[in-house]
Amino acid sequence: MRFITKFLLSAMSPDHFPDVSRTFDAPEVAFLGRSNVGKSSLINTLLGSKEAKVSSTPGRTRAINFFALHEGTEAKFTARPSLIFADLPGYGYAKISKSISAEWPKFIEPYLTEREQLALCICLVDTNIPPQESDTLLINALRSMQRPHLVVGTKSDRLGGNQLTKSLAALKRAHGVDRVIPVSSKSVGGVKTLWPEILNVIQI
Repeated sequence: MRFITKFLLSAMSPDHFPDVSRTFDAPEVAFLGRSNVGKSSLINTLLGSKEAKVSSTPGRTRAINFFALHEGTEAKFTARPSLIFADLPGYGYAKISKSISAEWPKFIEPYLTEREQLALCICLVDTNIPPQESDTLLINALRSMQRPHLVVGTKSDRLGGNQLTKSLAALKRAHGVDRVIPVSSKSVGGVKTLWPEILNVIQI
């Protein structure tokens, strides 16, 4: 399935979230993870574009950036998009607390807890470092919210086969999940596995 992508808006409060009357209630897929884990890079790899701004400086993204995905080769931006991607600010400078994270802006929690259009959360974890407690806390928070979520291991191209296998096993144990999908924005590895999981949220 091919998509034409359009940047919608950057939101820094619930009032700024995409208007359902304009997006026709398209399902939203949120990308979450520690600062510099590769959220924007993965979004660009999935879309085959450079819509999401990539920075080498952790914590540069401070708003939720929304992107509309339209099926086909020519986007009719007045028509209903098939999907909305939401690129959330990273965390990592403070542990996630009951309010999700002290460093995250206050509009993040309302988005995760109240947004009816949010159909899937993609939790990105770095395969090159030991499992992080902040990632575990986020995954547990999503469980408590009963939000569907996937755990995706980024930068998998940097590890050899045996190293990657051990890293994925450690991540699964630490985060209490049965599956971690390894991906690489550089080699595009794992993208063909991830796309069907995303497309499953589209209501036919």
